[in-house]
Amino acid sequence: MTLGTPNTYIELLTNFPPRPITAESELLATQKVIDSLIDKSELTPDEQDYLNVLGTLVYEYEERHKLIPDIYGVELLKVLIDEFSLRQKDLVSIFKTEFIVSEVLSGQQNLTVKQIQELANFFHISPAAFFESK
Repeated sequence: MTLGTPNTYIELLTNFPPRPITAESELLATQKVIDSLIDKSELTPDEQDYLNVLGTLVYEYEERHKLIPDIYGVELLKVLIDEFSLRQKDLVSIFKTEFIVSEVLSGQQNLTVKQIQELANFFHISPAAFFESK
């Protein structure tokens, strides 16, 4: 750590001391500090360390307080399409036509084993995530 430079680790700790997050308001305040750091073009090593600490606190809070439902199959595919801002035509290499993509997304056609494997490769996740849970 170099003293005298802006945003040294001690200054960062003094301006917004990291503490375990126990409420939504604390989460929002922490996220605001994280956002301000992420918006910078380049972080100092001290800022990067501080960002890592804040990120860990947010992660721990979300693990305790956010219930994310398990989703599988076509519902997962819909979320991934939205998350990656994809269009149906972006998946033609897997499904062969936009019509088939549309049929699968509407529930009129089931995913095939081959499509599941290709989707898993495309999104870099386990094929098991695309099998419907019963």
